[in-house]
Amino acid sequence: MNTPTAPEAVTSVATAGARTAEVERNTAETKIKVRVNLDGTGKAQLSTGIGFFDHMLDQIARHGLIDLVIDCQGDLHIDGHHTVEDVGITLGQAVAKAVGDKKGIRRYGHAYVPLDEALSRVVIDFSGRPGLVMDVPFTSGMIGTFDSQLTYEFFQGFVNHAFVTLHIDNLKGVNAHHQCETVFKAFARALRGALELDPRSAGVIPSTKGSL
Repeated sequence: MNTPTAPEAVTSVATAGARTAEVERNTAETKIKVRVNLDGTGKAQLSTGIGFFDHMLDQIARHGLIDLVIDCQGDLHIDGHHTVEDVGITLGQAVAKAVGDKKGIRRYGHAYVPLDEALSRVVIDFSGRPGLVMDVPFTSGMIGTFDSQLTYEFFQGFVNHAFVTLHIDNLKGVNAHHQCETVFKAFARALRGALELDPRSAGVIPSTKGSL
């Protein structure tokens, strides 16, 4: 768990009428800037200092059709934990601000994505209730310089601040790179489906409660 040794500073900007947001989050462990456009074309500018993690974040942008800018300066001389977790937190904050009151979105999204022998399923609900259930039996502890255990920390940070319920299951897989990549690609596709505007529900919050 990230326990900053200095007070956290968060600034954010949301653009009226557009599903975009910019969030800056600074702690004693990381300095992060995130910009998202939920109605983008999949462009990405990524710099976290962890090559494989940048590759996974690129999957979110490309397959989620989200324009994504992430710049993180973290304490990588310790390890990648704070960088990966805090990027998840900041991305969650940015998505929450960009989606706004959730009027007109489909709310739910799911995807199955294969990569050679690996297959993963991700289901997401913009429920307003943070929750993560993840079952990914990685076959290797490290993927390049990326600790595979940090995949959970990334998604935990994201769900806690995007206020979504997220189920992630790797159904098959031998190669850890393939396992992780199918998870991130399936997450991107599920996210894209959930955030898509439904013309049949324009201006309507997708809940019988009337709020999410």
